[in-house]
Amino acid sequence: MRWIATLLTCCLPIPAMAHPHVFIDTGLEFIVDEAGQLTHVRVTWAYDEFYSLLILEDMKLDQDADGILTEDEQQLLSGFDAQWVEGYNGDLVVLSDGATVALSGPLEPQATTEDGRVVTTHLRAVEGGAVPVLALSAKAFDETFYTAYEVTRPVTVSGPATCEVNRVEPDIDGQLAQMQAFLRTLDADFDLEENDIPLVGENFATEIRVSCPNT
Repeated sequence: MRWIATLLTCCLPIPAMAHPHVFIDTGLEFIVDEAGQLTHVRVTWAYDEFYSLLILEDMKLDQDADGILTEDEQQLLSGFDAQWVEGYNGDLVVLSDGATVALSGPLEPQATTEDGRVVTTHLRAVEGGAVPVLALSAKAFDETFYTAYEVTRPVTVSGPATCEVNRVEPDIDGQLAQMQAFLRTLDADFDLEENDIPLVGENFATEIRVSCPNT
């Protein structure tokens, strides 16, 4: 995913085009009850090395720079990314049979470090009652593409053994071609910061499909 940022910055005709500044390796755990209904989603975010360094320095953690946090430091770090503004969807969209699944804000936030990278987890509850996992899909993305999410960590289902998980990868080349075509329609004086531009984050997101057909 990081090569996309290089391409957008160096190769597109307008350098100001939005491109990722933060990179997060993402993992998802879908928690399903015995009836085959989704009750919770646990999300893992592993931040890139540079952003992790900024966070640790800003919070004055890992002062010995060994990449390992003490228990007290982990407690201080936990929840730093769980202070969400109202209306923020956690950069996660879950659909059940095409309808958006309402999820709570972050619960049980935890944080640690792995090889110098900050890794956090949080739990999100399905609001309004559990939903069937017959045609469930999920995408982790920032629609502005300031943050790039890549689903490289485990995607699992806790619940019935009959549940299946499949991935649908985005058409990166096709989406980049469309973006380049859009930029070529703009004149040199077009101000991307003052005008609406297409929200492209979802176009680069991996879709996770979960089904529990035998429950």
